[in-house]
Amino acid sequence: MGPQNMNAMVEDMADLLISNESDINNAARSMKAMAHPLRLKILCILGPAKEVSVQDIVEQVGTSQSNISQHLSILRDKGILQARKDANKVFYSINDPRIVALIGSLREAFCSMGH
Repeated sequence: MGPQNMNAMVEDMADLLISNESDINNAARSMKAMAHPLRLKILCILGPAKEVSVQDIVEQVGTSQSNISQHLSILRDKGILQARKDANKVFYSINDPRIVALIGSLREAFCSMGH
């Protein structure tokens, strides 16, 4: 997505949000939860994937499982992530297609190896 497309998307989102106070409050809460560097890193990992196990997230982020679990819990509590348990593994995915699109834009702008 180029800068023009990103600007058009932001303007469309702003028009929609301004018309509904609860939507703007939900967007603000979600963005606040996503703004933490570790949570943003987790979301950048989850962005292109359907589901990622907690262990894979721990390995890719490079911090303790308890730390990752704490941040995953925050994102889940805010409705950004959903969890699915399969035997002894827990898999996470992004809960909302709008968040997937937003994370895709963030990944393009900030999560690439070239930055």
